[in-house]
Amino acid sequence: MAKLIKIPLINDDRGSLAVVEKISNFDIKRVYYIFNTNGKKRGGHRHKKTDQILICLNGSCNVFCVDEAKRETKYKLNRPDKGLLIEKEDWHFMDDFTKDCLLLVLASEYFDKGDYITDAY
Repeated sequence: MAKLIKIPLINDDRGSLAVVEKISNFDIKRVYYIFNTNGKKRGGHRHKKTDQILICLNGSCNVFCVDEAKRETKYKLNRPDKGLLIEKEDWHFMDDFTKDCLLLVLASEYFDKGDYITDAY
């Protein structure tokens, strides 16, 4: 089941530093980011093996998740100190991106087209 996680911050007079370590139960094998979506939805799948953490570094977007029990949850990502852990069985899509949205994704596996399941629950 997807869940929000807190990303530790170190703040001082020079600004803020977000520390992404020891916040997941997986080693990060792939990093990518989504931007310039032009109002289009992204995602629309779940995975066989891949867990992910989504972090909105700038702007905002909504993430819609459906778990194996068919529970639907909407998450608003709009802060760089908040991440969303999406487990492999969570069908999800992202929508309502602001024009300045920069969505960072940390993934447990390398890209594999065969890992994607597009059928929703």
